[in-house]
Amino acid sequence: MTVLVACAVILVLMALSVPIAVSIGLGSVYYFLASGKPLMMIPQKMFTTVDNFTLLAVPLFILAGNIMNTGGITRRLFTFARTCVGHITGGLGHVCVLASIIFAGMSGSATADAVGLGSIEIPAMEKEGYDKDFSSAIVLGASTIGPIIPPSIIMVIYAVVAGVSVGALFVAGIVPGLIMGGGLMVGVYVISKKRGYPSYPRATFRQLLVATRDAFPVLLTPVIIIGGIYSGFFTPTEAAMIAVVYAVVLGFFYREMTWRAIWQILRDTSVTVGVIMFIIGITGGFAWWLSLEKVPQLFTNFIYGVTQNPIVILIVINIIILIEGCFLDATPIVLIMVPILMPLLKVLEVDMVYFGILISVNTMIGLTTPPVGVCLYGVSAIAKLSIEKIVQAYIPFLAILVAVLFLLLLFPQLSLFLPNLLFK
Repeated sequence: MTVLVACAVILVLMALSVPIAVSIGLGSVYYFLASGKPLMMIPQKMFTTVDNFTLLAVPLFILAGNIMNTGGITRRLFTFARTCVGHITGGLGHVCVLASIIFAGMSGSATADAVGLGSIEIPAMEKEGYDKDFSSAIVLGASTIGPIIPPSIIMVIYAVVAGVSVGALFVAGIVPGLIMGGGLMVGVYVISKKRGYPSYPRATFRQLLVATRDAFPVLLTPVIIIGGIYSGFFTPTEAAMIAVVYAVVLGFFYREMTWRAIWQILRDTSVTVGVIMFIIGITGGFAWWLSLEKVPQLFTNFIYGVTQNPIVILIVINIIILIEGCFLDATPIVLIMVPILMPLLKVLEVDMVYFGILISVNTMIGLTTPPVGVCLYGVSAIAKLSIEKIVQAYIPFLAILVAVLFLLLLFPQLSLFLPNLLFK
């Protein structure tokens, strides 16, 4: 009964627009008071949750993404992508997707992708005659690729909670990320063909060489990060630090970075990281007392009593997470749901790396859906366009991303082929 009342307190507070972390924290306080446990356990559990070396990669990848958006990297990335695929029907739409795929190998953040690249892509597409709602919708859809192709902030958090290899998760995200990009490009082509959106003349070999030369230091970033991790030369956490250093070097190399800008970036990053770490700490404590009350086991017994078909259960779980994504950010969903689902997934013998890809793709879709989609609001602010108009244009791309999610669910080898090959 105490658990039910505590969960009800959390839901009521969230319904009253109280911040998620505060709602969970107050619900936890009620549980500890009602069950007679010392309140001192709450800060203890918060500390033990965030006291993890692997989590150091989270603030570092956020910092790297912020530096890249300020240091002229995103602009050169956009120019290179335009030279490569700008000639295809709906040229700049394909440029958005390709730029997001490349940028995904640098920052690991959907928000950094949406805001950083979107601030360049949306004005450029509007100038070339693309409808603003379409431009905003494809930027929004493409931003979901950022945390799927490695590195990935959400995968680092999932790896800590689920106890799986960060490197294996990173490898597993490559093929799904490319499939997401391919699906979005098909959608761009079909819509652009119907609406008659323009494209650029095909770039000459010389133009391609010049664009590659100018963007080569930028293109080298994912090679350094991903290659270093997979070769075992450094850990994902060390790779995050190298990404930060390399982004600063590129910023000064391109002469678009100043020490004052670095100070502002550090301040902005500190605020973001503080919020994320507070959420991780609070939800870690919340997951602990749920486990103490055997809620995961009760959930497993209930679901397993209804059906024992793994595919049906995974479909139901992903539908639940898709709905949660409309109201919660990716981090709390992972931190709350994974501890509850792990006993059930073990009974079903579901590979935790495979499930990590599913929940990562699922929660990234959630970042783009109303009413609480962080990327959706970011793109709306950049485009100066209402949420309603963006969502209406985004529906075809949302359908593509959901279709890719269930394709990955039905065919696990799309995610597991590379990690099985490289990590045996």
